Amino acid sequence: MPFEKIKREIFVKRPADTSDKYGCPPDKRPIEQLINYGIVNIDKPKGPTSHQISAYTQRILKINKGGHSGTLDPKVTGVLPVALGSATRIVQVLLLAGKEYVAIMHLHKLIPETEIRKGCAEFVGKIKQLPPIKCAVKRQWRFRKIYYIDIIEIDGQDVLMKIGCQAGTYIRKLLHDIGQKVGCGAHMAELRRTKVALFNESTTLTTLQELTDAYHYYKEENNDKLLRKHILPIEFAVNHLAKVWVLDSTVEAICHGVDLKVPGIAKVESDIQLDDIVAIMSLKDELVAIGISKMISKDMIKEEKGLAIRTEKVFMDPGTYPRIENRTTNNTLP
Repeated sequence: MPFEKIKREIFVKRPADTSDKYGCPPDKRPIEQLINYGIVNIDKPKGPTSHQISAYTQRILKINKGGHSGTLDPKVTGVLPVALGSATRIVQVLLLAGKEYVAIMHLHKLIPETEIRKGCAEFVGKIKQLPPIKCAVKRQWRFRKIYYIDIIEIDGQDVLMKIGCQAGTYIRKLLHDIGQKVGCGAHMAELRRTKVALFNESTTLTTLQELTDAYHYYKEENNDKLLRKHILPIEFAVNHLAKVWVLDSTVEAICHGVDLKVPGIAKVESDIQLDDIVAIMSLKDELVAIGISKMISKDMIKEEKGLAIRTEKVFMDPGTYPRIENRTTNNTLP
Protein backbone atom coordinates (compact mmCIF):
# COMPACT_ATOMS: atom_id res chain seq x y z
CA MET A 1 0.00 0.00 0.00
CA PRO A 2 1.26 3.55 -0.68
CA PHE A 3 1.09 4.59 2.98
CA GLU A 4 3.14 1.53 3.98
CA LYS A 5 6.02 2.63 1.77
CA ILE A 6 6.50 5.88 3.69
CA LYS A 7 8.71 5.65 6.79
CA ARG A 8 7.83 8.76 8.75
CA GLU A 9 9.95 10.46 11.40
CA ILE A 10 8.65 12.73 14.16
CA PHE A 11 10.17 16.22 14.47
CA VAL A 12 9.67 18.33 17.60
CA LYS A 13 8.92 21.96 16.79
CA ARG A 14 8.66 23.09 20.42
CA PRO A 15 9.07 20.90 23.53
CA ALA A 16 5.82 20.85 25.51
CA ASP A 17 4.14 18.97 28.32
CA THR A 18 0.49 17.96 28.56
CA SER A 19 -1.58 18.39 31.71
CA ASP A 20 -2.95 15.31 33.49
CA LYS A 21 -6.04 17.35 34.38
CA TYR A 22 -7.47 17.28 30.85
CA GLY A 23 -8.11 14.70 28.18
CA CYS A 24 -7.37 10.98 28.43
CA PRO A 25 -4.89 8.70 26.63
CA PRO A 26 -6.84 6.39 24.27
CA ASP A 27 -5.82 3.21 26.12
CA LYS A 28 -7.10 4.64 29.42
CA ARG A 29 -10.63 5.52 28.32
CA PRO A 30 -13.53 4.14 30.40
CA ILE A 31 -15.19 1.17 28.69
CA GLU A 32 -18.48 3.07 28.40
CA GLN A 33 -16.73 5.76 26.37
CA LEU A 34 -14.90 3.18 24.27
CA ILE A 35 -18.19 1.48 23.33
CA ASN A 36 -19.51 4.80 22.00
CA TYR A 37 -16.24 6.07 20.56
CA GLY A 38 -14.36 3.07 19.23
CA ILE A 39 -14.11 0.79 16.24
CA VAL A 40 -14.49 -3.00 15.85
CA ASN A 41 -12.70 -5.00 13.17
CA ILE A 42 -15.52 -7.39 12.26
CA ASP A 43 -14.84 -10.61 10.36
CA LYS A 44 -17.81 -10.45 7.99
CA PRO A 45 -19.35 -13.86 7.22
CA LYS A 46 -21.13 -14.87 4.02
CA GLY A 47 -24.83 -14.01 3.90
CA PRO A 48 -25.59 -10.65 5.51
CA THR A 49 -24.91 -7.32 3.86
CA SER A 50 -22.34 -4.89 5.27
CA HIS A 51 -25.21 -2.67 6.44
CA GLN A 52 -26.74 -5.60 8.32
CA ILE A 53 -23.39 -6.35 9.99
CA SER A 54 -23.24 -2.74 11.19
CA ALA A 55 -26.82 -3.03 12.51
CA TYR A 56 -26.03 -6.32 14.30
CA THR A 57 -22.98 -4.71 15.92
CA GLN A 58 -25.09 -1.80 17.19
CA ARG A 59 -27.67 -4.20 18.59
CA ILE A 60 -25.03 -6.29 20.38
CA LEU A 61 -23.45 -3.24 22.03
CA LYS A 62 -26.79 -1.48 22.71
CA ILE A 63 -25.83 1.68 20.81
CA ASN A 64 -27.86 3.77 18.37
CA LYS A 65 -25.32 4.64 15.73
CA GLY A 66 -22.60 2.90 13.73
CA GLY A 67 -21.08 2.77 10.27
CA HIS A 68 -18.92 0.45 8.19
CA SER A 69 -15.82 1.18 6.16
CA GLY A 70 -16.89 0.08 2.69
CA THR A 71 -19.51 -2.23 1.26
CA LEU A 72 -18.82 -5.92 0.77
CA ASP A 73 -21.23 -8.06 -1.26
CA PRO A 74 -23.25 -10.56 0.80
CA LYS A 75 -21.16 -13.50 -0.50
CA VAL A 76 -17.85 -11.78 0.29
CA THR A 77 -16.16 -12.30 3.66
CA GLY A 78 -13.41 -10.61 5.61
CA VAL A 79 -12.25 -7.38 7.19
CA LEU A 80 -15.08 -4.91 7.85
CA PRO A 81 -14.20 -2.19 10.38
CA VAL A 82 -17.38 -0.88 12.05
CA ALA A 83 -17.17 2.50 13.80
CA LEU A 84 -19.28 2.93 16.92
CA GLY A 85 -21.42 5.83 18.14
CA SER A 86 -19.65 9.17 17.95
CA ALA A 87 -16.79 7.59 16.00
CA THR A 88 -19.04 6.86 13.00
CA ARG A 89 -17.73 9.74 10.88
CA ILE A 90 -14.22 8.23 10.88
CA VAL A 91 -15.40 5.73 8.26
CA GLN A 92 -15.09 8.50 5.66
CA VAL A 93 -11.33 8.30 6.15
CA LEU A 94 -11.35 4.50 5.83
CA LEU A 95 -13.54 4.61 2.72
CA LEU A 96 -10.69 6.42 0.94
CA ALA A 97 -7.97 4.08 2.20
CA GLY A 98 -6.39 1.31 0.15
CA LYS A 99 -7.86 -2.21 0.33
CA GLU A 100 -6.43 -5.71 -0.04
CA TYR A 101 -8.26 -8.85 -1.16
CA VAL A 102 -7.56 -12.53 -1.62
CA ALA A 103 -9.52 -13.85 -4.62
CA ILE A 104 -9.99 -16.99 -6.66
CA MET A 105 -10.29 -16.26 -10.38
CA HIS A 106 -11.80 -19.14 -12.36
CA LEU A 107 -10.64 -19.17 -15.98
CA HIS A 108 -13.11 -20.48 -18.54
CA LYS A 109 -10.48 -22.73 -20.11
CA LEU A 110 -6.94 -23.89 -19.44
CA ILE A 111 -4.31 -21.25 -20.16
CA PRO A 112 -0.49 -21.56 -19.88
CA GLU A 113 0.81 -20.16 -16.59
CA THR A 114 3.09 -17.69 -18.37
CA GLU A 115 0.07 -16.13 -20.11
CA ILE A 116 -1.84 -15.89 -16.84
CA ARG A 117 1.03 -14.12 -15.09
CA LYS A 118 1.59 -11.80 -18.04
CA GLY A 119 -2.11 -10.92 -18.22
CA CYS A 120 -2.28 -10.13 -14.49
CA ALA A 121 0.89 -8.03 -14.64
CA GLU A 122 -0.67 -5.79 -17.30
CA PHE A 123 -3.34 -4.69 -14.80
CA VAL A 124 -0.87 -3.45 -12.17
CA GLY A 125 -0.77 0.33 -12.14
CA LYS A 126 -3.39 2.77 -13.35
CA ILE A 127 -6.38 1.08 -14.98
CA LYS A 128 -9.60 2.28 -16.56
CA GLN A 129 -12.61 0.46 -15.15
CA LEU A 130 -16.34 0.46 -15.87
CA PRO A 131 -18.28 -0.58 -12.72
CA PRO A 132 -20.58 -3.61 -13.10
CA ILE A 133 -24.23 -3.12 -14.05
CA LYS A 134 -25.39 -3.85 -10.50
CA CYS A 135 -23.44 -1.51 -8.24
CA ALA A 136 -23.93 1.36 -5.80
CA VAL A 137 -22.29 4.06 -7.96
CA LYS A 138 -23.05 5.74 -11.26
CA ARG A 139 -21.93 3.45 -14.07
CA GLN A 140 -19.28 5.40 -15.93
CA TRP A 141 -15.63 4.89 -16.81
CA ARG A 142 -13.17 5.84 -14.09
CA PHE A 143 -9.50 5.37 -13.29
CA ARG A 144 -8.26 3.28 -10.37
CA LYS A 145 -4.81 2.13 -9.22
CA ILE A 146 -3.89 -1.51 -8.70
CA TYR A 147 -0.90 -1.54 -6.37
CA TYR A 148 -0.06 -5.23 -6.76
CA ILE A 149 -1.41 -8.57 -7.96
CA ASP A 150 0.48 -11.43 -6.33
CA ILE A 151 -0.36 -14.88 -7.71
CA ILE A 152 -0.26 -17.34 -4.79
CA GLU A 153 -1.20 -20.55 -6.59
CA ILE A 154 -2.51 -21.79 -9.93
CA ASP A 155 -4.52 -25.01 -9.87
CA GLY A 156 -5.87 -25.85 -13.31
CA GLN A 157 -8.37 -23.12 -14.17
CA ASP A 158 -8.37 -21.62 -10.67
CA VAL A 159 -5.97 -18.80 -9.83
CA LEU A 160 -5.51 -17.79 -6.18
CA MET A 161 -4.21 -14.24 -5.90
CA LYS A 162 -3.72 -11.33 -3.53
CA ILE A 163 -4.71 -7.89 -4.82
CA GLY A 164 -3.89 -4.49 -3.34
CA CYS A 165 -5.91 -1.64 -4.83
CA GLN A 166 -7.26 1.86 -4.53
CA ALA A 167 -10.60 2.30 -2.78
CA GLY A 168 -13.54 1.91 -5.13
CA THR A 169 -11.99 -0.82 -7.29
CA TYR A 170 -14.42 -3.57 -8.29
CA ILE A 171 -12.55 -6.86 -7.96
CA ARG A 172 -15.26 -8.88 -9.72
CA LYS A 173 -14.92 -6.59 -12.76
CA LEU A 174 -11.12 -6.66 -12.54
CA LEU A 175 -11.04 -10.45 -12.74
CA HIS A 176 -13.53 -10.40 -15.64
CA ASP A 177 -11.29 -7.94 -17.48
CA ILE A 178 -8.18 -10.08 -16.86
CA GLY A 179 -10.08 -13.04 -18.35
CA GLN A 180 -10.87 -10.98 -21.41
CA LYS A 181 -7.24 -9.93 -21.70
CA VAL A 182 -5.89 -13.50 -21.68
CA GLY A 183 -8.53 -14.47 -24.25
CA CYS A 184 -10.54 -17.12 -22.43
CA GLY A 185 -12.87 -15.25 -20.08
CA ALA A 186 -12.95 -15.54 -16.29
CA HIS A 187 -15.14 -14.89 -13.30
CA MET A 188 -14.67 -14.42 -9.56
CA ALA A 189 -15.23 -17.70 -7.73
CA GLU A 190 -14.44 -16.44 -4.22
CA LEU A 191 -13.39 -13.22 -2.52
CA ARG A 192 -12.18 -12.22 0.93
CA ARG A 193 -11.06 -8.77 2.04
CA THR A 194 -7.89 -8.97 4.11
CA LYS A 195 -6.99 -5.33 4.69
CA VAL A 196 -8.56 -1.87 5.04
CA ALA A 197 -5.87 0.73 5.76
CA LEU A 198 -4.05 -0.84 8.75
CA PHE A 199 -6.97 -3.06 9.73
CA ASN A 200 -6.11 -6.60 8.72
CA GLU A 201 -6.66 -10.19 9.78
CA SER A 202 -4.19 -9.87 12.66
CA THR A 203 -5.74 -6.65 14.00
CA THR A 204 -8.10 -8.14 16.59
CA LEU A 205 -10.38 -9.59 13.92
CA THR A 206 -13.67 -10.25 15.71
CA THR A 207 -16.71 -12.36 14.91
CA LEU A 208 -20.19 -11.23 15.91
CA GLN A 209 -20.37 -14.16 18.33
CA GLU A 210 -17.10 -13.17 20.00
CA LEU A 211 -18.38 -9.61 20.38
CA THR A 212 -21.65 -10.90 21.86
CA ASP A 213 -19.78 -13.05 24.40
CA ALA A 214 -17.46 -10.18 25.38
CA TYR A 215 -20.40 -7.84 25.95
CA HIS A 216 -22.12 -10.52 28.07
CA TYR A 217 -19.09 -10.84 30.36
CA TYR A 218 -18.94 -7.07 30.68
CA LYS A 219 -22.62 -6.69 31.59
CA GLU A 220 -23.25 -9.84 33.60
CA GLU A 221 -19.88 -10.32 35.32
CA ASN A 222 -18.58 -6.73 35.32
CA ASN A 223 -15.51 -7.89 33.40
CA ASP A 224 -14.53 -5.62 30.49
CA LYS A 225 -11.23 -7.34 29.66
CA LEU A 226 -12.56 -9.21 26.60
CA LEU A 227 -14.53 -6.21 25.35
CA ARG A 228 -11.44 -4.01 25.51
CA LYS A 229 -9.65 -6.61 23.41
CA HIS A 230 -12.28 -6.38 20.64
CA ILE A 231 -12.98 -2.63 20.59
CA LEU A 232 -10.11 -0.45 19.37
CA PRO A 233 -9.84 3.29 20.08
CA ILE A 234 -10.88 5.54 17.19
CA GLU A 235 -7.24 6.61 16.86
CA PHE A 236 -6.35 3.25 15.28
CA ALA A 237 -8.40 4.28 12.24
CA VAL A 238 -5.99 7.15 11.47
CA ASN A 239 -2.72 5.26 11.97
CA HIS A 240 -2.17 5.24 8.20
CA LEU A 241 -2.40 9.04 8.01
CA ALA A 242 0.31 11.61 8.59
CA LYS A 243 0.02 13.28 12.01
CA VAL A 244 0.57 16.66 13.61
CA TRP A 245 0.49 17.09 17.40
CA VAL A 246 -0.79 20.32 18.93
CA LEU A 247 -0.26 22.10 22.24
CA ASP A 248 -2.85 21.72 25.01
CA SER A 249 -3.59 25.44 24.60
CA THR A 250 -4.48 24.88 20.93
CA VAL A 251 -6.88 21.95 21.28
CA GLU A 252 -10.00 23.90 22.28
CA ALA A 253 -9.80 26.21 19.26
CA ILE A 254 -9.50 23.21 16.93
CA CYS A 255 -12.53 21.63 18.64
CA HIS A 256 -14.52 24.69 17.53
CA GLY A 257 -13.44 24.23 13.92
CA VAL A 258 -10.61 26.78 13.84
CA ASP A 259 -7.87 26.01 11.30
CA LEU A 260 -4.50 25.01 12.73
CA LYS A 261 -1.83 27.68 12.48
CA VAL A 262 1.89 27.15 12.96
CA PRO A 263 2.18 28.59 16.54
CA GLY A 264 -0.11 25.82 17.83
CA ILE A 265 2.08 22.95 16.61
CA ALA A 266 4.24 20.88 18.98
CA LYS A 267 5.38 17.97 16.75
CA VAL A 268 5.16 17.06 13.07
CA GLU A 269 5.64 13.85 11.12
CA SER A 270 7.86 13.94 8.07
CA ASP A 271 6.78 13.63 4.42
CA ILE A 272 3.56 15.63 4.68
CA GLN A 273 2.81 17.14 1.28
CA LEU A 274 0.39 19.89 0.25
CA ASP A 275 -3.27 18.83 0.40
CA ASP A 276 -2.54 15.57 2.25
CA ILE A 277 -5.18 14.33 4.67
CA VAL A 278 -3.65 14.80 8.14
CA ALA A 279 -4.70 13.69 11.63
CA ILE A 280 -4.47 16.46 14.23
CA MET A 281 -3.55 14.86 17.57
CA SER A 282 -3.25 15.99 21.18
CA LEU A 283 -0.03 15.38 23.11
CA LYS A 284 -1.81 12.41 24.73
CA ASP A 285 -2.26 10.91 21.24
CA GLU A 286 -5.99 11.63 21.16
CA LEU A 287 -7.59 12.34 17.80
CA VAL A 288 -8.71 15.97 17.77
CA ALA A 289 -9.61 16.47 14.11
CA ILE A 290 -8.88 15.60 10.50
CA GLY A 291 -7.63 18.29 8.17
CA ILE A 292 -5.98 19.12 4.85
CA SER A 293 -2.33 20.22 4.93
CA LYS A 294 -1.54 23.68 3.60
CA MET A 295 2.19 23.40 4.28
CA ILE A 296 4.71 20.63 3.84
CA SER A 297 6.36 19.17 6.95
CA LYS A 298 9.58 21.18 6.61
CA ASP A 299 7.70 24.48 6.48
CA MET A 300 5.58 23.56 9.52
CA ILE A 301 8.84 23.12 11.44
CA LYS A 302 10.70 26.10 9.95
CA GLU A 303 8.02 28.81 9.82
CA GLU A 304 6.77 30.78 12.84
CA LYS A 305 3.39 31.77 11.44
CA GLY A 306 0.93 30.83 8.73
CA LEU A 307 -1.85 28.32 8.05
CA ALA A 308 -0.62 24.74 8.48
CA ILE A 309 -3.79 22.64 8.28
CA ARG A 310 -7.33 23.45 7.24
CA THR A 311 -9.65 21.71 9.71
CA GLU A 312 -12.24 19.49 8.00
CA LYS A 313 -13.80 17.17 10.61
CA VAL A 314 -13.64 17.63 14.37
CA PHE A 315 -13.87 14.54 16.58
CA MET A 316 -13.00 15.78 20.07
CA ASP A 317 -15.79 17.43 22.07
CA PRO A 318 -15.32 21.12 22.92
CA GLY A 319 -14.44 21.61 26.57
CA THR A 320 -12.16 18.56 26.76
CA TYR A 321 -9.24 20.98 27.15
CA PRO A 322 -9.63 24.50 28.61
CA ARG A 323 -9.38 27.64 26.53
CA ILE A 324 -6.09 29.30 27.47
CA GLU A 325 -5.53 32.98 26.82
CA ASN A 326 -2.21 34.41 25.68
CA ARG A 327 -1.30 36.90 28.43
CA THR A 328 0.74 39.09 26.09
CA THR A 329 -1.74 39.60 23.28
CA ASN A 330 -4.90 38.55 25.16
CA ASN A 331 -5.78 36.39 22.15
CA THR A 332 -6.65 32.70 22.20
CA LEU A 333 -4.00 30.38 20.77
CA PRO A 334 -3.27 29.54 18.07
